[in-house]
Amino acid sequence: FVHNPDWLNPAQACVDTLVNHLGAGAIGVIDAETVATRLLGDSLYTNPLMLGYAWQKGWIPLSQAALMRAIELNAVAVEQNKAAFEWGRRAAHDPQAVLAACGLGQPAAQVIQFKKRESLDDIVARRVDFLTGYQNAGYAQRYHEVVERVRAAEAPLGKTALTEAVARNLFKLMAYKDEYEVARLHTDPSFHEKISAQFEGDFSLKVHLAPPMLAKKNERGELIKRPYGPFMFTAFRWLAKFKGLRGTALDLFGRTEERRMERALIEEFRASVEAMLTKLTAANHASVCEWVEAAAGIKGFGPVKARNVERVRGRWAEIGQRM
Repeated sequence: FVHNPDWLNPAQACVDTLVNHLGAGAIGVIDAETVATRLLGDSLYTNPLMLGYAWQKGWIPLSQAALMRAIELNAVAVEQNKAAFEWGRRAAHDPQAVLAACGLGQPAAQVIQFKKRESLDDIVARRVDFLTGYQNAGYAQRYHEVVERVRAAEAPLGKTALTEAVARNLFKLMAYKDEYEVARLHTDPSFHEKISAQFEGDFSLKVHLAPPMLAKKNERGELIKRPYGPFMFTAFRWLAKFKGLRGTALDLFGRTEERRMERALIEEFRASVEAMLTKLTAANHASVCEWVEAAAGIKGFGPVKARNVERVRGRWAEIGQRM
């Protein structure tokens, strides 16, 4: 992941390979992170929970007493780690009971299977919903219209790969994380509910920000982040209300070089895709998909994003020469 930030853990592929070689009876799959978080309050207990699961299955050639003594000698969160181990044992023996304790109320199979692949309609609908909250229904509709034009152009080829690629990458460009979006996400009730579910007692939150008109710069001219205390969440609540100014003449934040670049990228990407649709064939379909997928490399913030944009533009030019 350090060398390739786009790397994804091929979890299902790993499971499929193991089942193919060892048989389903020799494999145990459990969403240990969810169970640990629900029952013990922290995903940190995922590992001892999996240890307990494996031990109960008979896959750990050590005694329970030896493992408990090792936890004691480690002298870190001893009782919580022991409890995680016991929950792992129960999950191996009676997954339905563990589900009930988690308050999930679902069939046991739901806890030990991976998510099914999203359909194209699901991919698009979820992003339309997000963009409606991000800006408004009109903004989301513009996204939806582009995706549907791609779908219509690709349909005669009997494929959906290009539509899926555009749906994901156009969304990513349109949902750029500016000051209004940072404020909206940090004031979303679900964010605070998630924090409250993970921490107890009297605690406060800090955020590290580099406001373009306030932050100092380093020797390379890059903005330097600094911590802001809980008062910033009050500012966030006000700022989130002004997201309608995004991209207008009254958008003070939108005047920075980075924001202008982000808005221009949306139009450049959309126009390029629609131009390629007029020449889309079975022969160049893979190259057009490759061009669209290259946009996934546009990530990060500030100077990091600017460097990534330059790399992606070079990739676009290279692919374009082959089309």
